[in-house]
Amino acid sequence: MTMTDQDNNPNSPKQVSKKIKDSARQIWLAGLGAYNKAEEDAGKVFEKLVQEGEELEKRTRGVFEKQLKAVEDRVEEVKDKANTTWDKLEQVFDQRVSRALHRLGMPTYKEFEALRREIEELKAKIDELENAKKGGK
Repeated sequence: MTMTDQDNNPNSPKQVSKKIKDSARQIWLAGLGAYNKAEEDAGKVFEKLVQEGEELEKRTRGVFEKQLKAVEDRVEEVKDKANTTWDKLEQVFDQRVSRALHRLGMPTYKEFEALRREIEELKAKIDELENAKKGGK
């Protein structure tokens, strides 16, 4: 075999070495291409994920705000009912205390006020009489 025959022989060391180099180069280029493609796709995937995240945030924020409003409304209802119940309880307590005091013969506030006015009127008349008595001497 001559040198040219060896160069053309696919099993010759030179040809095998060339095939290995070509194959390694193709693998290297495929790796570079895959890396480049992955980098491009990663950017697109990242942008898509950000977009989906923003949409999800908008949807969940709306749901959260609705739920918060519902809870606030419910709290307000419960507070109103509690205030109404408390007012009724105070009213019932006042009525029962008033009835108990009445049964014990205690005068009401109005009766106390009437007595106070009457006492003031009597004091004024006494003062008048005393002044008249002093002036008449």
